[in-house]
Amino acid sequence: MFKKIFTAGCLVTAACTATTATTDAPSEMTAAEGEALYMKRFNALRDKTGATGLPAYDNLKPVAGAEDWKPLPKSEDPYAVVSKDALDAAIDYASKNNTFSLMVWKDGEMISETYFGETTETTPLVSKSLAKPLGVVAVGRAIKLGYIDSLDQSMSDFITEWKGTPKEAIRIRDVLGMHSGLLPQAAAFEPDNVLNRAYLHPFHDRVIIEDYPMVTEPGETYAYSNANGDLVAPLIERATGMRYGEWLTTAIFEPLGAQGGEIWMNRDGGVPHAGCCILLPADTFMRLAIVLVQDGEWKDEAFLSEAFVEEIKKPGPDYANAGMGVYLGTPYKERLSPTGAKDAFSGTLQTEPYLADDLFSFDGNSNQIAYMVPSENLVIFRMGTWPPKEPEWDNSYLANVILKDLQD
Repeated sequence: MFKKIFTAGCLVTAACTATTATTDAPSEMTAAEGEALYMKRFNALRDKTGATGLPAYDNLKPVAGAEDWKPLPKSEDPYAVVSKDALDAAIDYASKNNTFSLMVWKDGEMISETYFGETTETTPLVSKSLAKPLGVVAVGRAIKLGYIDSLDQSMSDFITEWKGTPKEAIRIRDVLGMHSGLLPQAAAFEPDNVLNRAYLHPFHDRVIIEDYPMVTEPGETYAYSNANGDLVAPLIERATGMRYGEWLTTAIFEPLGAQGGEIWMNRDGGVPHAGCCILLPADTFMRLAIVLVQDGEWKDEAFLSEAFVEEIKKPGPDYANAGMGVYLGTPYKERLSPTGAKDAFSGTLQTEPYLADDLFSFDGNSNQIAYMVPSENLVIFRMGTWPPKEPEWDNSYLANVILKDLQD
């Protein structure tokens, strides 16, 4: 069990590589202090006082964005692109389903941008699992800028604690694609369960690296887990020598002219969660989607390599609808689950196939979804909280109401 004394972001009993960047100031925490903070978080989650996102994030730290942020260009005649009826139908559907923001972008311009309640274009919103495709883009930038060789590089080149262990076989693509062989996500109710410790512990990164079990061979089985997403932060920090938040700022937000926000740190001077728990305006995630729908380009420059974008859109082993941080619209299934569940009852309802075979998406908790359609140079993006249970959310509606209008 991972219960040791920590200092300055490294285990005093483990080697700290020169490229490890896990603290912004020296910090010390005894094992007892770490366990006490863990139990405080665990009990709050169990008592439902911090069970739904933001209340659980007890240590938010700022992540800077571009200083010269400007809204994305807006169409002067949006109804010439998408009919008023189609846009009104999409906005009405969003408004009935606890939506904060609905955005439609096509051919370089915002066609429609609607905010509900007190949300504005600069309001930081809880990302939940939208943080995972952000982590994938962070890795793509590290490859583009030469800090990581390729998706096929061993994680153990950076997570050196895995050298000489079965985990040495885990590649970066295995982590991003959820087929690392690591224990899948599941319900966990005991404080000693590694799933809880890997999420709530003030040294959750060390729990994942040292205690989190590998249960299948890497590269063979799809198994969704937050641990895979959270491994991106230590990977980036060790590969680049920069804090994860700093990397997001300098490698992603500033080049995209995007706004920053806040991220949940596991402790003061610690490591952030990369698999969840970043607060960013919807506009920032929209820019990530635009980059991917344009094969990695931003303002006619290669922000990501086209080959990287093609790789993340390929289905991985054991789940034809999952790429790396994105979900694939074909083949059609009436219900799709991020866990890869194969029964007919799990996952989000999709009443009909998408009207574009090349559609792929970000799809996070609470049905926060960005539909990307390269053939139409189109992005439709909804952020919000859980829709009402009745009538059930239909994952095909927003995409198809716009696509049908474009194709008529």
